[in-house]
Amino acid sequence: MLRLFSTSKRSFDTLSEQEILALAIASEEDDARIYMSYADILRPHAPASAQVFDDMAEVEQTHKNMLIEMFRARFGERIPLIRREHVRGFYERKPDWLRKTLTLDRMREEGEAMERQAARFYREAAKRVSDASTRKLLGDLALAEEGHEDIARMLEGKHVSADAKAEEDEGARRQFILTYVQPGLAGLMDGSVSTLAPIFAAAFATQNTWSTFLIGLSAAVGAGISMGFTEAAHDDGKISGRGSPIKRGLASGIMTALGGLGHALPYLIPHFWTATAVAAVVVFFELWAIAFIQNRYMETPFLKAVFQVVFGGSLVLAAGILIGNG
Repeated sequence: MLRLFSTSKRSFDTLSEQEILALAIASEEDDARIYMSYADILRPHAPASAQVFDDMAEVEQTHKNMLIEMFRARFGERIPLIRREHVRGFYERKPDWLRKTLTLDRMREEGEAMERQAARFYREAAKRVSDASTRKLLGDLALAEEGHEDIARMLEGKHVSADAKAEEDEGARRQFILTYVQPGLAGLMDGSVSTLAPIFAAAFATQNTWSTFLIGLSAAVGAGISMGFTEAAHDDGKISGRGSPIKRGLASGIMTALGGLGHALPYLIPHFWTATAVAAVVVFFELWAIAFIQNRYMETPFLKAVFQVVFGGSLVLAAGILIGNG
C-alpha cells in the first residue's frame, strides 16, 4: 500500500544546504536556457524583444556564476546533480516543443511567472541555510528575482521602441490569423454551409432523426478529415509564411467538423420537428458567428460578410429543404 503512494521525488525539506545550492545553480542555468530559446524563436520576426530575452539570460548566467562561486567556497568543485524535476512541489518549466507554440505576449507572461517562482524558491531556501554568507546570497537573489519584472521593463524600454513593439505585436497578430484564424474560418464556413443541404435534405426526405444524425455526423467528420489534410498538404508554410501545416490542418479540420456537427447534433432529439427547429436556430447562430469572425479578424465589412455568409447559407439551407421535400 505504501509503495502505491510513494514517489521518487525528494521533499524540499529534506535537502541539505549543499543540495539547495546545487538546485539553485541548475535552476538558474535552465532559466537562462529558456530565455535564450525564447530569443531564438523571436529573433526572425521580433528582434527587439529577442534582445530583451538575451539580456535576461545574461542576468540568469550572472546569478548562476555567483552561486557556483559560493558553492566552491563551501563545498568544493563537485556539484551534485539535482534539478527541479527531482524535487516534489518544485516549480516546473515547459519543454522546448511547447515553448515554440507560445505567442510573444505569452512569452512575456511566462518570463514574469518564472521570476516570481524563482523569488519564492530563494526565500524558502534562505530559511533553510545556517551559513550567513549563503543566506545573504540567497536573500539577495530573492530580491533580484523580485526586481526582474522591473529589469525586464527597463530592458524592453531600452531595446523595444513603441513603434517596434507595435510592429512586433501586429506581426504576432498577423501570424495568429494566418496560422489559426484563416484556416479555421475556412473550415467553419465549409463545415457549416456545405453540410446544410445534405443534412436538411436527409431530414425532410426521411423525417427520421437518427438517420439524419448519422448522415450529418458522417458528412461533418468526412469533411473535417478532407479539409484538414488538404490544408496541411497544399502549403508547408515556408514560403507563404502561414505557419506550421500541422497547426493549420488541425485548425481547419476541427472547425470543419464542428461546423457540420453543430446542426447535426440536434437530431439526437427523437421528435423530428423539435430537432429541426433547434437545428435551424443553431444554423442561424453559426452563420452570424462566421460573419462576425470575418469582420473581426479578416476586416471584411460587416454588411458584406452578412450578405456573403448569411444570405448564401440561407440559400443552401433552402435548397436542402426543397430537395428533401421533392
